[in-house]
Amino acid sequence: MPSNFKLSCVLFDLDGTLVDTAPDLFACLNESLQLHGFPVVSEAQLKPFISYGAVVLVEESLKDKATDQEKASIVETLLNIYEQNIVRYSVFFDGMLDALDSIEKNGLKWGIVTNKRQRFTKPLIAALNLTARAACVVSGDTTPNPKPHSDPMLEACKQAQVSAHECVYIGDAIHDIKAGKNAQMKTLVALYGYLKSDDTPEEWGADALISSPQQLSTWITSTLCH
Repeated sequence: MPSNFKLSCVLFDLDGTLVDTAPDLFACLNESLQLHGFPVVSEAQLKPFISYGAVVLVEESLKDKATDQEKASIVETLLNIYEQNIVRYSVFFDGMLDALDSIEKNGLKWGIVTNKRQRFTKPLIAALNLTARAACVVSGDTTPNPKPHSDPMLEACKQAQVSAHECVYIGDAIHDIKAGKNAQMKTLVALYGYLKSDDTPEEWGADALISSPQQLSTWITSTLCH
């Protein structure tokens, strides 16, 4: 870590990094599939596709078993059901609340940059009692371009009133790391998140690989003490 790096703000991806939203998403996905006459799917098999959105999740669930029109209808059903059941089973990853407490105690700001739409992001953040704590919340439709574009990252800096050079972004998908790097931020890969079996996070060019929220706290402490 360069000695001239001054950490001011920690930015998080939402699904698979800050919060384990998979249980709610899969409950709603399987309910949608059943309503349209299709069999349920395995969470373990499809969890890595959560980071890529509802359309990809439905596509991976059905492949060639449904028409494009049927898939589009299932996506719409899924989004409507999910909007009404956004935090039945979702929980913070183990140690994440302690990590947020540690960030705040160190006088740092933190925020969220997700490709999740605002209609889902805002109620989820509110239900988890994070709205007042987050210095910024940027959704997939907050800016004209979602991640991996730098737009949402720079919008987060604007909201939090920090420089991109003073931020670290942590996410569990390659588009997260690309987004952070495109905005000239430090980047961390959340290995505990929803990675695909063929992902090679060690080749993404991130500044570090983080295996748990506890390790994130350690990385932050070592950076501040550098």
